[in-house]
Amino acid sequence: MTSTTVRQGDTAFLGHPKALGYLAFTEAWERFSYYGMQSLLVLYMTKTLLLSPHVEQIAGFAAFERVIQAVYHPGASTQAIASAIFGLYTSLVYLTPILGGILADQLLGKTRTVILGGLLMAAGHFLMAFDVSFLLALLCLVLGTGCFKGNIAGQVGGLYGAGDLRRADAFQIFYLGINAGVIAAPLIAGTLGEKVGWHYGFGVAGVGMLIALVIYMIGRRHLPPDPPLRGADKVAKPRLKPGEGRTVVLLILLLPVLAASVLANQQIFNAYLVWADRSVNLTFGGEKLPTTWLITLDAITSVSFLAGMVVFWRVWAKRFKEPDELGKLTIGAFISLTGVLSLAAGALIAERTGTQVSIWWCVLFHILNSIAFANMLPVSLALYARAAPAAMGGTIIGIYYLHLFAGNQVVGILGTLLEKMPASQFWLMHAGIAAGAGVVFLIVGRFFAKWLSHENTSDARGRAG
Repeated sequence: MTSTTVRQGDTAFLGHPKALGYLAFTEAWERFSYYGMQSLLVLYMTKTLLLSPHVEQIAGFAAFERVIQAVYHPGASTQAIASAIFGLYTSLVYLTPILGGILADQLLGKTRTVILGGLLMAAGHFLMAFDVSFLLALLCLVLGTGCFKGNIAGQVGGLYGAGDLRRADAFQIFYLGINAGVIAAPLIAGTLGEKVGWHYGFGVAGVGMLIALVIYMIGRRHLPPDPPLRGADKVAKPRLKPGEGRTVVLLILLLPVLAASVLANQQIFNAYLVWADRSVNLTFGGEKLPTTWLITLDAITSVSFLAGMVVFWRVWAKRFKEPDELGKLTIGAFISLTGVLSLAAGALIAERTGTQVSIWWCVLFHILNSIAFANMLPVSLALYARAAPAAMGGTIIGIYYLHLFAGNQVVGILGTLLEKMPASQFWLMHAGIAAGAGVVFLIVGRFFAKWLSHENTSDARGRAG
C-alpha cells in the first residue's frame, strides 16, 4: 500500500480497506486471550492461588506481598490483595503502550513491535499455567500488551487519510472485533478454568494469542507501511502550530475525567465478579452458572449496542443534529450512572430482605452499561485520534491510554473496599463518580468544545501542511 489515495479507494472490507479486516480479526483473538485470562484472574487468586499451598510456590511473592500490604493496608485480606494485584496489572497494561510507542518509533517500527508484543503475551498466558511463574507471567503480559495495543490501534488510524470520514466507523468496527473476542473468552477460557481447571483456561488463552499472531502475519502485506524511524529520519520533525498547544493541554486534562467515567465498566472484571459470585443468584436449572459468564453477557450486550448506536446515530442525523464526541461522552457518562444505580438497587433489596440479588438487576446493569460504553470508549479514542496534532499523533494515542491506567488503578483501590461497606454503598460510590464525570463533560462541551472542534483541528493541520 503505497499512498493515502490508494487506501481511500480500498473498500474491500465492509466499505473499508482490506487491512482493517485483518486488524479487527487480529484484535478479536488478542482480546479473546486477554479477557479469557482476565475473566479468571481474580477468581483464580481468591479461590486457589493466594491460598496455601499454592501461594508459597509463587517465586518472589513474599516480597511482592509486603509491598502490596504497605501500599494498600497492612493485614489486608486475600480478596483485598487480589483486588490490588488486579488493579496494578490492569492499569500497567495501559501505561506500557507509551513505552511500546517509543520502541516502535525509535527502534523497531509498528509492525515488528506488534509481533514482539504478541509473542510476549503468548508466553505470559502459558506461564500462567504454573504457580511459580505467576509474577513473571503478569510481567510478560504487561510488556506484551504495551507493545501490541497502542501500535495496532495506530495502524487502524493509519489506514485513512486526513479527510477520510470512514475513520470513526473504522474504530467502531475495531471495537466490534474486540467485543467478539470478549464474548467467546469467558465461554471457552472461563468455563474451562472454572469447571475443568484454572490452567486449562489460561492455556487456551495462550492458543488464542498465537492465532492472533498468525492472522496478523498473513495480513502484513495489506498494512500501511511503517513511517521512517525517528533515528533515521533526516527530515525536520513537525512542530506544534498555533492553537495546537491548548488542544494538547485540554486532551491531557480530560484524562482524569475519562478515567472516572470508565470505573464502573472496568470494575466488572474485579470486585463485580467477586460480589456476583457471593451475592447474586446465578442458579439456572438447579445448577449454578459459571460466574465468568457474566462477562459474556456484558460482551453480547456491548456488541449489540455498539452496532445499534452506529445505526441509531445515523438515523438520528437524518432529522436532527448529531452530537459531537463530547456530547456523546456526556450522554454515555450519565447512562453509566443509571447502570450502576441498578446494581445498588439490587444490592439494597437483597440486604433488606436477606436474600440473594436477582440476576435481572445484573442484566439491567449490563444493558445500560453497554449503551454507555458505545458512546464512550470508541468515541473517546476517535476524538483523540482526530484532535491530536500531526506532530504528536502517536504520542497522544499513547497518552490516551493513560486514562485506563489511572482508571484501573482506582478500580483496584476501590475494590479493596468491597468487604468494608455494604454492597449497596459500594455501588452508590461508583454511581457518584460517574455522575461527576458527566457533569465535567457537560461543562467542557459547553465552554471548550471549540478547542477540539473539527474546524479547529482541520485548520491547524492545514497550516501544518
